[in-house]
Amino acid sequence: MIKYKLICKNCELQFDSWFASSLEFEKLKKKNFLICHNCNSNKIEKSLMAPKLINNSKHRKTVQENLNFREINKKLREYKEFIKKNFDDVGGNFAYEARSIHYDKKKKKKGIYGNASKDEIKELREEGINAELIPWIEDKSN
Repeated sequence: MIKYKLICKNCELQFDSWFASSLEFEKLKKKNFLICHNCNSNKIEKSLMAPKLINNSKHRKTVQENLNFREINKKLREYKEFIKKNFDDVGGNFAYEARSIHYDKKKKKKGIYGNASKDEIKELREEGINAELIPWIEDKSN
């Protein structure tokens, strides 16, 4: 397929059209099948067109961004596996359990993870309790 910018020599209308090949354009023109949709003239000619070029620097940047995203995604998955193996999941009780461990010196000191809102994390930090938000990537096969 090839795309040409065409111009009607009668009304000066410019428009684009696709053809199977440059030979196909010539055949249609010779048979007077190319008609202006504005004035119905068959005086249609090819106009100058700038070719569409791939900007290699943009392409390289996109490829690099994709690689960086994959690396970050891989690292986050590694963190997730480490956390799952070495910490206790407390689910939605994270803020309560974090306070319980912090204020009850007799409680075990094993790390925990779970769900907490940004406000709960902020409150924990204000109380001097170390808590962090970590992006939790869901396991998807695609």
